[in-house]
Amino acid sequence: MNYSNQNNEANFGSEDFRFDDGIQVRREVMGDDFVDAALERAAGSDGEELQKHVTATVWGSVWTREGLSRRDRSLLNIGMLVALRATEELRGHVRGGLNNGLTREEITEAVIHSSGYCGAPAALSAMKVVQEVLEAELGPKAQ
Repeated sequence: MNYSNQNNEANFGSEDFRFDDGIQVRREVMGDDFVDAALERAAGSDGEELQKHVTATVWGSVWTREGLSRRDRSLLNIGMLVALRATEELRGHVRGGLNNGLTREEITEAVIHSSGYCGAPAALSAMKVVQEVLEAELGPKAQ
């Protein structure tokens, strides 16, 4: 099932204006492939309502607020996901951070900075994921 067009997204809850705003922002930040995969995995499952809720509230209400740029929100998310040890979410948000203008150095520094507040084990686990994503998206780090 493909959720990449408005007709399919309508079936996923676009009667809520926040969902419409949220799906647009989510696609712009995370990319169509990521969003399509998340929605398709959840379609018809116990997680479908959670995907609708997250899209409407997190992406449609929180990410659309004024006061912080998307770039700044991405940087904050990386730090919070390190603290939560949410490595799968971190993987997507590193890509989102790149899409929002964060550099390799800024993302790496965010993880290093997080180590002082979240602990070395959390930061070391996060750095493995960050390195995988950065190498996949940008290639190996230049020496």
